[in-house]
Amino acid sequence: MKSQFKFFSLTIVLFFSLSAIAQKKVTTDSIKVWGNCGMCKKTIETAAKSAGADSANWSTETHMLTVSYKSKKSKNQDIQKAVAAAGYDTQDFTAPDDAYNKLHSCCQYDRKADTVATDNAQLKSATSMDCSDCCKDGKCTKDKECCKDEAACKAKGCAKS
Repeated sequence: MKSQFKFFSLTIVLFFSLSAIAQKKVTTDSIKVWGNCGMCKKTIETAAKSAGADSANWSTETHMLTVSYKSKKSKNQDIQKAVAAAGYDTQDFTAPDDAYNKLHSCCQYDRKADTVATDNAQLKSATSMDCSDCCKDGKCTKDKECCKDEAACKAKGCAKS
C-alpha cells in the first residue's frame, strides 16, 4: 500500500512537471527591421526585449531581428509594435514619424514607406504609358518606347510583336 502511494505521488508530480514544461513553448522568429548602425542594434534589441522577447539579435548587415519568446508571454506582433514605437520600421509596422524623427541622425535610415512609395510610383509610371500610338491591331510596334516594356504593353492590352 505504501509503495502504491509513493508510485501514485511520483506519477502526479511527474505529470505536473511535464505540463509546466509544455506550457513554456519557446518560439523563434525572424523579423525584417530597417536601421543602420550599432546604436540602432541596441535600441531595436532593447525594444524587442521590453515586449517580452527572451533574446533578441539584430544584424546590421541583413537587417533581420531574430527573437525568441515564450508564446504565452508575448507575440511576434507585440514585438514588432514595440520596435516600431522605438522608431524603427518593421516588416508589418511603420514607425510613427515622431518616433523616427527622435532617432540620432546616424540612425535615420531610408524609410520603408519611402521605398514602397518609390516602387509604386515606378510601377504606375511603367503601366501608365500611352501605347495608343504604338499598338496596331492589338500588337506593339517595335520602334516605340512603350513597347520595349512587355508588362506595360500587356497592361494596355497589346501583345508584344
